[in-house]
Amino acid sequence: MSGRIPRDFIDDLLARTDVVDIVDSRVKLKKAGKNYQACCPFHDEKTPSFTVSQDKQFYHCFGCGANGNAISFIMEFDRLDFVEAVEELARIHGLEVPREQSNRPAMTEEKKQQQQDDYGLMDKVTRFFQQQLRQHPNSQKAIDYLKGRGLSGDIVKQWEIGYAPAEWDKLLTTFGTDDARITQLIDLKLVSRNDRGQTYDFFRDRIMFPIRDRRGRVVGFGGRVIDSDGPKYLNSPETRIFHKGYELFGFYQAKQSQRHLDKVIIVEGYMDVVALSQYGINIATAALGTATTPEHLALLMRSTSHIICCYDGDRAGREAAWRALENALPALKDGVKLTFLFLPDGEDPDTMVRQAGTDTFLEMVDAALPLSRFFFESLLKTHEVGTPEGKIALKAAAQPLIDNVAGDGQRAMLQAELAKHIGEYDRFKLQQDIQHANQAGAQPRQTARHQHKAQISPVRTMLRLLIDNPALAAAHPQCAPQILADSGVAGIDVLIDTHNVCLQNPQFNTAQVLENFRDHPHSSVIAKLLLQEHLVKDDDADTVYCDSFAKLLDWHFDSRIETLISRSRMHPLSQEEKRELTLLMMERQKS
Repeated sequence: MSGRIPRDFIDDLLARTDVVDIVDSRVKLKKAGKNYQACCPFHDEKTPSFTVSQDKQFYHCFGCGANGNAISFIMEFDRLDFVEAVEELARIHGLEVPREQSNRPAMTEEKKQQQQDDYGLMDKVTRFFQQQLRQHPNSQKAIDYLKGRGLSGDIVKQWEIGYAPAEWDKLLTTFGTDDARITQLIDLKLVSRNDRGQTYDFFRDRIMFPIRDRRGRVVGFGGRVIDSDGPKYLNSPETRIFHKGYELFGFYQAKQSQRHLDKVIIVEGYMDVVALSQYGINIATAALGTATTPEHLALLMRSTSHIICCYDGDRAGREAAWRALENALPALKDGVKLTFLFLPDGEDPDTMVRQAGTDTFLEMVDAALPLSRFFFESLLKTHEVGTPEGKIALKAAAQPLIDNVAGDGQRAMLQAELAKHIGEYDRFKLQQDIQHANQAGAQPRQTARHQHKAQISPVRTMLRLLIDNPALAAAHPQCAPQILADSGVAGIDVLIDTHNVCLQNPQFNTAQVLENFRDHPHSSVIAKLLLQEHLVKDDDADTVYCDSFAKLLDWHFDSRIETLISRSRMHPLSQEEKRELTLLMMERQKS
C-alpha cells in the first residue's frame, strides 16, 4: 500500500497499546515493584536486567542498552522494519493502517488477495522442488552434485534446496490446474510461454535455491546448472513480488540466526552463502545475479554497522568491488564501516572456507581493506601523483565521489586522505582548525561558576523531565525554552523540539514522545539520556523543572552580561548594547 502512515494514527496506536502486554507475549515478565523484569531477549544473561515500565510505556536493558516503545520492541524482537511493525501492532488491535494520499494508487482488496495467493503458491513450489530432490527418478545426480560440493543433508534441508526436474512441464502439470493458475504461474515466471503459445517450465534440471524477502516470504528462485548447457545460474526474472535490486539471498536467514548482526559479508553466489553457513558463518548474503545496488547497501546499513564486500582477487572481482563502492557512497553514513576482502586467485568463499577453516576465514574477514584504503589504492593505479597534472587528475576523479558520501565524518575522512595525496593536507588541516575554532568561539564563555552550573545540566534535567512527564510543558508556560533559541546554550535545540512536542500533546506518555523522534537528528541524544539514572521523584518534578529553567536563565544572563562587559573594556558599547546590558542586570537582580 502506498503513502505514509499518518502520525496521528501512530500516536493513537501507541495510546491503545500496553507495552507490558506486547513484551509479555514474547518474553515472560515478572512484577518487580511498579515495573516488570525479565532476562533480556536481545543478549545472553543469567540475571535479569531488562525492565519494562508500564507508567512510561518504555523498556530498557541495563545490560546491553536496548530500549524503546512497543513499536521498537516488535521491530527488534520480530526483526521487522518500521512499517511492518506498525502493521503488526495494528493487526493486534484489529485496526486497518491508513495511508496519506500519494500519487500512487492504494492497493485494492483484490490486489491484496492476489499477493497472498502469490506468496502461497511460491511456498508450495518450494516444497515441490524439495520433494523432487528426494523422490524424482533422476534426482540422484542432483544429490551427488550437492555431496560433491561438500554440503550435508542438514544444510540442504536448512536452506530448503531442491531440484527442478528436467521434464519440460513437470511443474506446469503439477500446479497448472486451470487457466487462471497457469496465468499466475506465467506471471510469477515459473512457467514460460513462447510465441507459438506453447507453455513450459522456466527452471529445468537445476539445483534450486528459494529466495526469501525480509519477511521470510519466498519471492523468487535461483537455479544452478548441474551438468547441462546453459547459464551457470538462472534467476527468477522480475515479477510483481520480486525485484532483484531490492532482495538479497540469505539476508533473512542471517537476521534469523542472530539478534544483532555485528557484521554482514556480501559474497557473489548462492553456494558461497550456503557453504559459509555450514561452517558456522551465518552472516553472509548475496546479490541475485546483479551488481550490489544502492538499495542493497542501504538495506544492510540499517541492519549492521560493518559490511564486508568479499570478491575474487582477479580483475573482474576488483571491478565488481569498485561498483559496490560507488553504489555504497551515497548511503554511507557515519558509524558504518565498509571493508573489502579479496580472495586469492582461483578461490571463492566456498572453496576458501573449506580449505582454510572457519577461524582462518574469519581472520581474513577482520583483516579486510578499509574503504579509504581500497578507494585510494584503486585510484592511484591510474593516476600518478608525482606530477601536478597527476594530482589534478586524481582530485578530479576522487572529488565527485567524496562529495557524494552521506556521512559528514566519512566524507571528511576521505577528504583529508585526498588532501594528503595531492599535497594540500597542511591547507586542509588549517581550514579544519579554523572551523573548529570558530565553532568553539560560538559557544558561550564560561567562568568557573558557570562551569559548575553546567555540571548541574539544567537543559538535560528539563529534557528528561519532559520525556518522563510531557504535561509539564503546558503546566508551566513561563518555563518555555524557546526564548533561549539563539543563546548558543548546548542542547537547547533538543530541548526546544521536545518542549514543542509535549506542549502540543500534553496527554502523551513517554512512548509517544519517543516515537515522534524516531527519525529525528536528536533521537540518539534522547535515547542516551533515558539510559541514565533519574533521581527526581514524581512529587518533585514540577519544582525541579522550574528551578532548572531558572538556572538556565541565570546562566544565560551571566554569560551575556560577561560578554558585554568584556566588550566594553575593548571599545565603547553602542547605545543598543548599553540598553541590553542594563535590562540584563535588572533581570539578574530580580532572579
